[in-house]
Amino acid sequence: MAIEAGDFKTGLTVMVDGDPWVVIDFMHVKPGKGAAILKTKMKNLKTGNTLERNFNASTKFEAANIEKRKASFSYSSDGTYYFMDSESYDTYELSEEQLDFKKYFILEGMEVMMVFFEGNVLDINLPDKVEVTLVECENAVKGDTATNALKNAVTETGLKVKVPMFIEEGERITVFTADGKYAGRA
Repeated sequence: MAIEAGDFKTGLTVMVDGDPWVVIDFMHVKPGKGAAILKTKMKNLKTGNTLERNFNASTKFEAANIEKRKASFSYSSDGTYYFMDSESYDTYELSEEQLDFKKYFILEGMEVMMVFFEGNVLDINLPDKVEVTLVECENAVKGDTATNALKNAVTETGLKVKVPMFIEEGERITVFTADGKYAGRA
């Protein structure tokens, strides 16, 4: 199925130069003269590289044949993360490099969506927010409450996050998986 660049939307997966790419962000630009162009930010699902590219709005792309399956996180060992398919009980491995920033949001038993291309695991999709426990937290500075003051904290997964002064070590908080920012108490 052919997809025109003008029909792009966030999360769409297309084939570009023989590799599957996912659209992270896009913007239609209509210069004073000439045809409209589409400025895109895309991520290569095979290599993990992010690239900004411009396309003519009428350029056609082939849809990438991406398959998604539910799996649960089992354990990690020596920089490798192991996931088990919820239906077939097959085990899949992803390296710490493949997961990159997502490794800070993976908890034991967590359900994720595995992303496959031509039978190979490329990535995982996480929920928008996850609950984590704080294992380290700076002490609040007395009297520093006139503004929205934040302090440094570390989660059980190793994520460094800024939290409000009233949050204490050992508390469960919710963080956004897109950027790792504090979302609220759990």
